[in-house]
Amino acid sequence: MMAASLLRRDKKATATHLKADLNRTDNCAGVRQLQELLDTVLNPETPATDTEALDWCKCLIAGGDGFEEFCKTVRSYDNATLCGLVWTANFVAYRCRTCGISPCMSLCAECFNNGDHTGHDFNMFRSQAGGACDCGDSNVMRESGFCRRHRLKTGENVPSVPRELLLMSEMVLPRFIISVIQYLREGYTEPDSGSERDLQKVLQQLEPQISFLEELTKMGGAMRTVLTKILTNQQTFKDLSMGQEDNPYAKQNYEKYLSALKNSGLVSVEEKALPASAEAPAGEEEATGALGSSGAAASGNPDEASKEEDQDGGQSVGQRKRVKLSSTTKDSSIMDSLKHKCFLEELLFWTIKYEFPQKMVTFLLNMLPDQDYKITFTKTFVQHYAFIMKTLMKSHESDTMSNRIVHISVQLFSNEELARHVTEECQLLDVMVTVLLYMMESCLVKSELQDEENSRHVVVNCGEALLKNNTYWPLVSDFINILSHQSVAKKFLEDHSLLMLWMSFVSFFQGMNLNKREMNEHVEFESQTYYAAFAAELEACAQPMWGLLTHCKVKETQEYTKTVVRYCLEALQLWFDAIGFVDEPAPNQVTFHLPLHRYYAMFLSKAVKCQGLDLDSLLPDQEMLMKIMVHPLQIQANLSEIHSNMWVRNGLQIKGQAMTYVQSHFCNSMIDPDIYLLQVCASRLDPDYFISSVFERFKVVDLLTMASQHQNTLLDSEQERPMLEGSLTFLVILTSLRIHLGMTDDEILRSEMVSQLCMNDRTHSSLLDLIPENPNPKSGIAPGSCSFEEMLSAVADFKAPVFEPGGSMQQGMYTPKAEVWEKEFDPIMVVLRTVYRRDVQSAMDRYAAFLKQSGIHTGNPWPPYKERSPLHPGYRGLVKLLHCKTLHIVIFTLLYKIWMDHQNMSEHVLCMVLYLIELGLDNQVQEHKEEEEPCIEEHCHDSWFPGTSLLSNLHHVINFVRVRVPETAPEVKREPPPSTSAEATSFGPNLREAQVFSLVAERRRKFQEIINRSSTEASAQAVRPKSSSTRWVPPGTPPQLVTEILEVRESMLSLLIKLHQKLSAKQNSLPAGWLEAAAAAAAAAAEAAGGAAEAAGGAAAAAGRHTHGDGITAIERILTKAAGRSRHSQRSIQEICGKVCPPVPPKKSSPADKKTLDKEERRQRARERQQKLLAEFASRQKSFMETAMDVEPPDGEAAMDLGMAEVMDSEVLYDCVICGQSGPSTEDRPTGLVVLLQASSVLGHRCKTGDAKKLPTSDEEHIYAADTCGVAHDLRLALMQRFFRESSCLQSVSIGWDGGVYVQTCGHTLHIDCHKSYMESLRNDQVLQGFSVDKGEFTCPLCRQFANSVIPCRPGPGLEAGAWHCPSSKKTSVLVKEVEDLQELMAPFPTESNLSKEMELVIKDIKNTTQKKYMDYGKNPGSPDNDFLFMYSVARTNLELELVHRGGHLCSGGASAAAKRSCLNQLFQVLATHMRLYSIDSAYNPWTRLTQVAKSQPEEGLDEDRREVAMLFRDVPSLLIIFVLTMPQPLRKEHFTCVVKMLYNLQFVQALAALSAQFSPEERQAWSSSGALKKNAENGEKCFEALLSHVISELSSDETIYRLNAEESTMLSSSVWSPQSIEFSLRQFCLPFLRISSLLQHHLYGDVLTECLEEEEFWTLAVGLGLLAPGPPAPSSIPSASCLEWPAVSAFHLVTQWCEEVKGLPETLAENSLTLLVQDSQWAAPRLLQLPDNYNIIFQYYHRKACTACQKVPKDPALCLVCGTFVCLKGPCCKQQGICECVLHSQHCGAATGIFLLINASVIIIIRGHRFCLWGSVYLDAHGEEDRDLRRGKPLFLCAERYQVLEQQWVSHTFDHINKRWGPHYNGL
Repeated sequence: MMAASLLRRDKKATATHLKADLNRTDNCAGVRQLQELLDTVLNPETPATDTEALDWCKCLIAGGDGFEEFCKTVRSYDNATLCGLVWTANFVAYRCRTCGISPCMSLCAECFNNGDHTGHDFNMFRSQAGGACDCGDSNVMRESGFCRRHRLKTGENVPSVPRELLLMSEMVLPRFIISVIQYLREGYTEPDSGSERDLQKVLQQLEPQISFLEELTKMGGAMRTVLTKILTNQQTFKDLSMGQEDNPYAKQNYEKYLSALKNSGLVSVEEKALPASAEAPAGEEEATGALGSSGAAASGNPDEASKEEDQDGGQSVGQRKRVKLSSTTKDSSIMDSLKHKCFLEELLFWTIKYEFPQKMVTFLLNMLPDQDYKITFTKTFVQHYAFIMKTLMKSHESDTMSNRIVHISVQLFSNEELARHVTEECQLLDVMVTVLLYMMESCLVKSELQDEENSRHVVVNCGEALLKNNTYWPLVSDFINILSHQSVAKKFLEDHSLLMLWMSFVSFFQGMNLNKREMNEHVEFESQTYYAAFAAELEACAQPMWGLLTHCKVKETQEYTKTVVRYCLEALQLWFDAIGFVDEPAPNQVTFHLPLHRYYAMFLSKAVKCQGLDLDSLLPDQEMLMKIMVHPLQIQANLSEIHSNMWVRNGLQIKGQAMTYVQSHFCNSMIDPDIYLLQVCASRLDPDYFISSVFERFKVVDLLTMASQHQNTLLDSEQERPMLEGSLTFLVILTSLRIHLGMTDDEILRSEMVSQLCMNDRTHSSLLDLIPENPNPKSGIAPGSCSFEEMLSAVADFKAPVFEPGGSMQQGMYTPKAEVWEKEFDPIMVVLRTVYRRDVQSAMDRYAAFLKQSGIHTGNPWPPYKERSPLHPGYRGLVKLLHCKTLHIVIFTLLYKIWMDHQNMSEHVLCMVLYLIELGLDNQVQEHKEEEEPCIEEHCHDSWFPGTSLLSNLHHVINFVRVRVPETAPEVKREPPPSTSAEATSFGPNLREAQVFSLVAERRRKFQEIINRSSTEASAQAVRPKSSSTRWVPPGTPPQLVTEILEVRESMLSLLIKLHQKLSAKQNSLPAGWLEAAAAAAAAAAEAAGGAAEAAGGAAAAAGRHTHGDGITAIERILTKAAGRSRHSQRSIQEICGKVCPPVPPKKSSPADKKTLDKEERRQRARERQQKLLAEFASRQKSFMETAMDVEPPDGEAAMDLGMAEVMDSEVLYDCVICGQSGPSTEDRPTGLVVLLQASSVLGHRCKTGDAKKLPTSDEEHIYAADTCGVAHDLRLALMQRFFRESSCLQSVSIGWDGGVYVQTCGHTLHIDCHKSYMESLRNDQVLQGFSVDKGEFTCPLCRQFANSVIPCRPGPGLEAGAWHCPSSKKTSVLVKEVEDLQELMAPFPTESNLSKEMELVIKDIKNTTQKKYMDYGKNPGSPDNDFLFMYSVARTNLELELVHRGGHLCSGGASAAAKRSCLNQLFQVLATHMRLYSIDSAYNPWTRLTQVAKSQPEEGLDEDRREVAMLFRDVPSLLIIFVLTMPQPLRKEHFTCVVKMLYNLQFVQALAALSAQFSPEERQAWSSSGALKKNAENGEKCFEALLSHVISELSSDETIYRLNAEESTMLSSSVWSPQSIEFSLRQFCLPFLRISSLLQHHLYGDVLTECLEEEEFWTLAVGLGLLAPGPPAPSSIPSASCLEWPAVSAFHLVTQWCEEVKGLPETLAENSLTLLVQDSQWAAPRLLQLPDNYNIIFQYYHRKACTACQKVPKDPALCLVCGTFVCLKGPCCKQQGICECVLHSQHCGAATGIFLLINASVIIIIRGHRFCLWGSVYLDAHGEEDRDLRRGKPLFLCAERYQVLEQQWVSHTFDHINKRWGPHYNGL
């Protein structure tokens, strides 16, 4: 009852009243009242959407004050020292590696900018999963990086919170939280419960409540403390959670919660194992009930048993899901029991159930700055870990969910203190490993590796969603995160049972994604699961391994390593047993995934390298080593097979696997450990066994025979060579790679860097990406002492980004230094690290280019041999590989085969053989083994070589060899020599010593030996018979093998010398004394180097000559080394060289050999033919280019040089680039010029000053557009239209400053009918073009330049026809009259012809180019006056733009590219033809007013508002263009000059009038009187003082004109006007007119523009236009007035008449007349905005700025770089009529050309009409690289050169030509 009365009262009053009650000492009544009130207000049965409850809570908590006020008060007690700002995905945050302790450290922008991070290694990043700011948390970052706010320990000086402030909160909030929980319970439905499940809806309804909780957390530390108390208090939870007895609703609600718990599969494991009928433990009947139905003994977790059974059954064989492994029962409590004891726990439970709604996550994270909360929450999180995993696996939105999980866990586990605490208290490690195991168990299948039927091994199925979608990564990343803490990792390494569990986890991945080679037809379906497999091994196995390895760096941690190694070996043994492996791998199978091998390898490597353990103590017995070696070796052989196209039927994906295996992110977790493991095995196993295994694995055993023919049952003949090359290259890598065998970290980094740079020049970021880093994120990039940057500067030079004016933007690149090429280029490392085989070639080409350039070697070099760093003593055994007979026999055989030209040998084979010999010479086995030799001798039945040392075997001669060859081989045909007794005796004994060798037999024998040594006979029986006997023999059985004896009589040395002769193609390429000569040269070099002390240096210098070169050099180098190391070899070499027998040409009797010879010859011939063709093609191309360059534009200056007479009547000839014919343009078949028409507002964006406007980067800065040229002209026209006659106005100015049509051409011509058929063919062409043919767009057929129209060329003589040129002797007055008559002439109406039709079409094109609004300036759109204005303005626009392109002046003369390719002449013809259709009313013809003094003007008074625009207000260049275009064409030059002279007079008087307006009244008075005296002098009309005084006196008679500016001008000019300054101003005022006139004259008459200095421009132009006679006096002394030439009337009368027009204006206009008088024709060049140097300034201001149109923060904000407008890219919010804002703005601001900077991507896009392109970025990082989409987030700086290029392309309208990748934007930008 009481509650009801309270409810009726005002909320505030109630709250105040209750607060007072509660503050009394005896507050029972208050408490009761409050509880009753809350019972009513927070009744869980009211729908959540009812906001009344929330308002009540706010009021009650605030205790009667306003809620906002309350918030402020509480905030003042905030004692938090952490920032803790929580953000969600896509938030921009920072990470500073210099300040971070944990790799996950991140800062919000505010804390980052307020901290000092100058010079640090930081980057900006877009958060993917969300995060929180770590500022102030010294567990995660160094205190030096804290921002100003969190550096102070705020806690100390904050007053303590008064109790009554938060009293109400403590009472109200528990009730509020339980009500939220009740809503969550109520709203939840199980996914499979059949009812409509809409969790989102429930969450939306709860939005206000959860937001309120979030608001509370933001009130600071005081409120968080209260919340923590409530959330973690177990008693409160007990009291409220169950619901009171009398409340049935609450009880039912609690039941819902219990059933939700149950359905989550959270029951104990023991139960799952029991059948349903067994007796369940007493307290858990309900649990079994839930399970009984689904059959508890079923697989995995109950609710997944039935689902997904046959999801992709086709991919896996056998039973997919199996009964769970017993190992998981280790700790049932982890997986299955949950009991909630406080609000926090249940809240987290629901958060998980609802799949981590963003708001809940944010609320839970916002609380983290409270330490007590943090600990409780972390424990709760761990307690729910298994449940999280189950929910994640069922979720349909696993991506989003994963991000949210990591968002939370990163905040908890990055903190070492906390992680350790939870590990100790909550068994965090056990939980994680168990959960991971459990997770993977859900997708295990039977392994098919090796023995398919009997295999007991299980692997993960990579096709399952769990792996394909990376669902496991949140859990794995947490695991990696906690292992990065030393204290946690040590716990892990000490816990043996955990290690065993982990090894069983890793073994799930051992042998996954097995590939079986397709032998017959191509595989139907290429599965792409391989990437999932690689990702899984890297993330789930390798990264935790690297994490553990970082803690095993020092001697003290030896025990850990030993333990891991022991468990690895155990797991491997188990694996071998499970797959039933004995000694031979199953054929045609490969898996790239051997994580157990790699764990073993990496821990071994660490143990030897860092912990000083003895390798042998960690190795198993020989038999185990032999097993361990098999699979990694299999992978190496398979790599070679894949590259030899043997797996081609398996599709592209198998190549993808081979590439991924060596790719930079994977190589140091995959191929490197594999090769290291093989090196370890090789160093400990019998070398002969190892070598023969290698050749057998690579399937090239049959090839290694001395016979010229052989049979290979395993390989096709085209696969033999690549496989042989592969096996030798592998041996070279194996014996020369030192990554794990003694190189320091710095040396490794250096060699990695060098090998990447040698393949290609690299940008800094791609290099960072390509250097395999230790994948554990803690370790930074290089574990060595030397940083990445230092190393980079040591090995590479920076090439700054270059700008090719033709377009493509270069990035800053690093290129190897010369000495790196010379000393460090290591082709073996390059081969190991290349993903694409072409990169090896690219490295060799670059190496060859370097040698050529530096003059070291000009031919085709061989890969250089590189000395290796010494082996770590533990691995000395590896050298035995190079000193074993098997290898030597192979080397001997191959040398012999190459010398004899057997098939399938190659230069690469020889190169690798020589490399192996040289490695052997450089790595000698210790000498003390010598005495053992004889004992080995005894059981060696082969006597190919006496010992195992390479040095002594080199000179051992082998006489006869017994070989098995097919009967057809040439060796068989050789009859034994006729048996004279002497011969026979010499032959007989030799048969006994003929050498036989079989690699296979050798290997089997060694294998038996090893086995016998290591175990009893029993295991020897287990060896399977060699499978070759059962091999399938193809039909058409090959010929039988017979044994033959070959006579050889060679040693390795003699073969080398013969190969030397063969390579150099000289008989005695090594004369007998060459060794001595070489030695002498070395000695001489040593002498030069300064005596004996540096003899070694001299020898090195001599060797340097040998390091680079081809095979010849390599052989010489080897022979020199051999001679230097052994006397015996030296003698042998000298003997052999002395004998120098010409090499025996092998008998070419066999067809096979013949075939190879023919093949070579045929190749040679083909090569020659190709050369010839290419040469011919090149010469053709050259002549074409020459002719193309000669297509002179029709106003070509070439014609100038011909004598005038010849040109007179010759017609201009045009070449058509389509049909190739040349001829004149005719009326019937006109020729046209290819042009691009585009609307342009570049002129309109010019300003008065030359400085670019600054881009605003704060709210205070703005850009004003009022001072631009376009705006000024618009205002002027609008002003005129108010007072003057429309038609007159429209002829007094030009438009086209904004949206004018600019015409440009590539200079090529074509017949218009050819063009039409060309367009037709384009239209039918289905290829996607970057342009729209329907809009008339095409590319020039010759130069491919973009175009969209064709301007017809007028038939008739060339421009230079003399008659139009001869200088006139007529008097001015005559010419003036002639001009007037010409204007009166009516145009003959053009006859209808193809030409005139085309002209009309072009006019239409021109009109369609720009938008309507840029054409209609008149009051009645579409009127002839309007049309007329538009047409002559097109001419003006093009002249003005050409002027801009020439730099705004004509000082540089005619040498402008623009002029060479100008189409202005053709454009003028078309415009003139069109404009002759309009005649100018003679009564209003400006010409008469220019040249005659009117008698009287009676009509003035009659028609006030129809008056003409005063002459002084008119735009003179516009008048010039109007006159020229309306007079009959072609216009004689004398008439043109006359027009220019008359207009100059007007321009000069306008200049005087404008100047006089700037004087102060006193100055006006002075000039008026001083000039009046000169009026009557004889040259008064040509003296500016006289004219100025006349103008002043005329205009002064009307007070209104000067009156207005009297007060302004005093402020304006404090300077006094001298005659010089006036003269200068007059010139500046008249210059624009002279420039336009000169350009026009240049285009119409082909006059050359002369170069001049800037100060002489005025006079040069005046002389060129005929205003001044070309005279001797220095131009600067000639006043501008002397150019005046008045018509037959007195100058002063004309001036008076012009001034009268201004004076007689009505009152309203008078005040504006001054504005019109002072017209400004001086505009600076157009500029883009000036951008700040640092991109961050732009980014920080604009990426959060709200759009002015829609007031939202745009998703993709963009900036117009022309005017600075901020727009939404692609934003639907600002669409108008389906057109997005960027496109709209580009139409408005640039007449369809827009340049936008995309704020979030740092790139610039260009919109041109209906197309757009990505231009690139003008902001580059410190290494000269773009950072598109800000992915790397490094600081970016403005690249001035690029910005200049952009501006230049904008001004010159060349975007269309230079940028290539255009696409349509469909108005969607």
